[in-house]
Amino acid sequence: MLKFLKGVVGGSGAGLKDLPYNIGDPYPSAWGSWSHFRGTSKDDGSPVSIFSLSGSNPQDGHLAAGRNGVKRLRTVRHPNILSFLHSTEVESFDGSSSKVTIYIVTEPVMPLSEKIKELGLEGTQRDEYYAWGLHQIAKAVSFLNNDCKLVHGNVCLSSVVVTQTLDWKLYAFDVLSEYDGANATATGPMLQYEWLVGSQYKPTELAKCDWATIRKSPPWAIDSWGLGCLIYEIFSGMKLGKTEELRNTASIPKSLLPDYQRLLSSMPSRRLNTSKLIENSEYFQNKLVDTIHFMEILSLKDSVEKDTFFRKLPNLAEQLPRPIVLKKLLPLLASALEFGSAAAPALTALLKMGSWLSAEEFSLKVLPTIVKLFASNDRAVRVALLQHIDQFGESLSAQVVDEQVYPHVATGFADTSAFLRELTLKSMLILAPKLSQRTLSGSLLKYLSKLQVDEEPAIRTNTTILLGNIASYLNEGTRKRVLINAFTVRALRDTFSPARGAGVMALCATSSYYDMTEIATRILPNIVVLIIDPDSDIRSKAFQAVDQFLQIVKQYNEKGNAEDTSGAGSLGISSMPGNASLLGWAMSSLTLKGKASDQAPVATANSVTPATTTASTASSGLIETPSTAPVHRVSSSTDFADQLMPPSPTSTDGWGEIENGIHEEHDSDKDGWDDIEPLDEPKPSPALANIQAAQKRPVSQPVSQPKPQASTSLRPKSTVKAAKDEDDDLWGSIAAPPPKSASRPLNVKTAGAVDDDDPWAAIAAPPPTTKAKPLSAGRGRGNRAAAPKLGAQRINRTSSTGM
Repeated sequence: MLKFLKGVVGGSGAGLKDLPYNIGDPYPSAWGSWSHFRGTSKDDGSPVSIFSLSGSNPQDGHLAAGRNGVKRLRTVRHPNILSFLHSTEVESFDGSSSKVTIYIVTEPVMPLSEKIKELGLEGTQRDEYYAWGLHQIAKAVSFLNNDCKLVHGNVCLSSVVVTQTLDWKLYAFDVLSEYDGANATATGPMLQYEWLVGSQYKPTELAKCDWATIRKSPPWAIDSWGLGCLIYEIFSGMKLGKTEELRNTASIPKSLLPDYQRLLSSMPSRRLNTSKLIENSEYFQNKLVDTIHFMEILSLKDSVEKDTFFRKLPNLAEQLPRPIVLKKLLPLLASALEFGSAAAPALTALLKMGSWLSAEEFSLKVLPTIVKLFASNDRAVRVALLQHIDQFGESLSAQVVDEQVYPHVATGFADTSAFLRELTLKSMLILAPKLSQRTLSGSLLKYLSKLQVDEEPAIRTNTTILLGNIASYLNEGTRKRVLINAFTVRALRDTFSPARGAGVMALCATSSYYDMTEIATRILPNIVVLIIDPDSDIRSKAFQAVDQFLQIVKQYNEKGNAEDTSGAGSLGISSMPGNASLLGWAMSSLTLKGKASDQAPVATANSVTPATTTASTASSGLIETPSTAPVHRVSSSTDFADQLMPPSPTSTDGWGEIENGIHEEHDSDKDGWDDIEPLDEPKPSPALANIQAAQKRPVSQPVSQPKPQASTSLRPKSTVKAAKDEDDDLWGSIAAPPPKSASRPLNVKTAGAVDDDDPWAAIAAPPPTTKAKPLSAGRGRGNRAAAPKLGAQRINRTSSTGM
């Protein structure tokens, strides 16, 4: 048959070129003389089914019946009747003979007999699926007989096809005719093409062509008989060979047997109406039929019924036939969620059904619905999405997450519900790896900066944990300006002990991202304080962290010593870029705090401008984003920390101040350790050497003499800074960073800059000016009080002289 159709298509000339569909492979069976082919649309490649009927004579009876079928299928529309898309009739010539072919294009379907073999259902699941299919065909037949007053004439296994969603649909309308029972005097055949029906499917009155009896019978008499033949064929697993086989009821389910016998009654007037079969049959009352029926009329149910149904659906889906769940229930559920008729608990059922799909099918059938749900304003739906994001997050593409999902999820960071804020925070563990660097740095970190001062301690703790987990996805510059400030200045000073513990663990987890200068000057000083923390768990974690970072420093030192032995130059050159970058960032931070005067002698002309720009940018940047209340919480935690630990080497308490600091002043060398690095470089003058030699005479231990020499030699190098009493102290150079942080607020006020640590700095217009005016006003009042006295004395002195 395929070769014949190929010949027809090849010789059809311009006829088939107008058919906007491609004809594919045939199915092995179809109703009557029709052939059933797979097909695709030429426009979008969507699948279709193509039925063809050929004849050599244009007046052939089969072609006439085929044209009747095309006309009926085009005009009769019902959910359980095959959907018509397109039809055409092509005449081809082969020599002196001509051939006519009728084409019908419909939705993609498959013969029922082939689908049953493909599914291979057994036992209860098979019976449930057959019940659902028969329920659909019974509704189609009832629609034709009772509503349209039409008689199909040949309901059987061959006249039923199955859609991609496993719905059964009725077709083969070649014999379809109007029921003219009102015309009792008519003697001609009511079914013009009844000769196309096989004798085994004909009831007794039709086999005898007793049209008078047929017209006196109810409209459903012939089709009820055909429905009985269909029931026999699907349960026996074979096509009906002769009418007598219908008496074999061994394969018919007991709950369906009484209705089966009434459908096949020998008296047409006593045959069961298909509408009564749907309403009263016990066989159709099963879980699958009830579930699908509920889903189809979901919009008519109230919220209580929906909520109860969807909470039971995940467990119920496990008991239903798996192919039906995936191909029928899943699309219904996805559509209900997408258009808002389903409640939030339906998402649990959708994801459970989706877990039974392959990765490709999940991306095609489930993910589009989920992505659309992220735009929902229903808080319950948003919560359900975030609670189950681990089940579908990995399947989302980076582009979809960055452009469609994250913008909606990010609204949860500022939600009034702490539960939703925490769920949003936890979801970033899955979504962050798929975000672009622009989104990570420009949006996510700003939200995390606010959440680190959230009123909920658990959220503050989880924010620190999240930062430690997503550190690997940040670029190097972002890590340098964010991690240490977030972990040390905020997390380690939190009044909530788990938050402090999270800070310690986060520092340990991200230890590979810090250089030696950061570890020695910023991390270890903040962790060491926690070894006297009131919480024993924090103390143990602090000891472990100290050991870990000291081990890193020791290994670095051993490596440096080994390289010094072989060639000292290589170590210094390789480590300088990293140190220079860090020092530039640290000095930029000091510039923000008003220490530009200290940097001026060592900063180059090229590095001054970036530092100034950073100061202005940072002062108006992220540091101002947290609300006033979180700032008070930070200050309270700082007060607690001040009782346990000295001030941090850096006084920045936010991330915004140093947002661009890593790009500035890479040539600075003031890191607090410069006073003790070049111990052997300065050489005293001859006169100073003589004085030192004289001072050495009374000393009994010359071994300790280099120490005063070193301290003496250190002072000329530190001329950049003001003379301090700490220079004479052995720990003065090491303890340099704390005084810097302690004195920065004073320097800020002296320089007239706004203190970023003060939440009121933005509205306290000019602090130095307001402080200076009272002092000058006080002195002015003293001068004004003395002025009259001085004037009076001068007058008296002049008058006395005149006298």
